[in-house]
Amino acid sequence: MQHLILFTRYPEPNRTKTRLIPTLGAQGAANLHREMTEHTLSKVIPLSVSIEVRFTGGNLELMQAWLGSNFIYQPQGEGDLGERMARAFNDSFQRGAETKTIIIGSDCPGINAQILTTAFAHLNEVDLVLGPALDGGYYLIGLRRLIPELFKNINWGTSQVGKQTIDIAQSLGLYQAYLAPLADVDRPEDLPIWKNRYI
Repeated sequence: MQHLILFTRYPEPNRTKTRLIPTLGAQGAANLHREMTEHTLSKVIPLSVSIEVRFTGGNLELMQAWLGSNFIYQPQGEGDLGERMARAFNDSFQRGAETKTIIIGSDCPGINAQILTTAFAHLNEVDLVLGPALDGGYYLIGLRRLIPELFKNINWGTSQVGKQTIDIAQSLGLYQAYLAPLADVDRPEDLPIWKNRYI
């Protein structure tokens, strides 16, 4: 079984893409997040996998009104990003012991069905799949079982996330695979990545 989890946020002004508010305004930043989430979902729907949307902000009714009722919805819950991802993985593996699970964000326009298909295929052979982001983080993480250590003692939101995660994986002796690096859209200087996504 293959399970894909999209981490996103209900697109509410002043709570979404806040680093872009000085450039786009609060409503503009929220609108961009809305567009990027919808773009990401359009790329993953063709896959023959179960799709879950893990959200912050809003509620189930608002999320279904926005994205439709064809997905599994779960709130991300409390804690830092690592705690929330570990919880999402744990829930997935609790549902099915043979579940290959991948988490992606909504701010990487380059992600597509081919990349995700490759990532799931890697999970037949390795313990950990990472999609490195150009800012030093990662846009995708895939596991065959919960490995809690990968989500602890990480400086989330910094350029060290990817390196720290790889260092932990190597210290645990995990088999790893890496995807092509892609760019996230987090800061004003990243906006051309979004504008040029169809070129």
